[in-house]
Amino acid sequence: MRALVFLLKLLLKILVAPVILALTLFVWICVGIVYVSGLVLGLISMVVALLGVAVLLTCSLQNGIILLVMAFLISPYGLPMAAIWLLGKVQDLKFAIQDLVYG
Repeated sequence: MRALVFLLKLLLKILVAPVILALTLFVWICVGIVYVSGLVLGLISMVVALLGVAVLLTCSLQNGIILLVMAFLISPYGLPMAAIWLLGKVQDLKFAIQDLVYG
């Protein structure tokens, strides 16, 4: 009986190892993409924010506010921060699977 339980646990560890590896690689790749996109989007958001302030002061209040909201969303505090939060949740899932299977 103990040998059967040992074999089943070993089989479970072997089956879960590729899932953990895939989640680890996925998180690493996504962190790299978020880092690079955060740099690029940070520069773009600065330009859009300056354009939004210019439009706000010269032309239209509504269009200026829309541009400022867009600048916030593409800034490092907007959508990239949401992506980092989501990656943290994926990494929490990976660690939960590791703790459950490998103890």
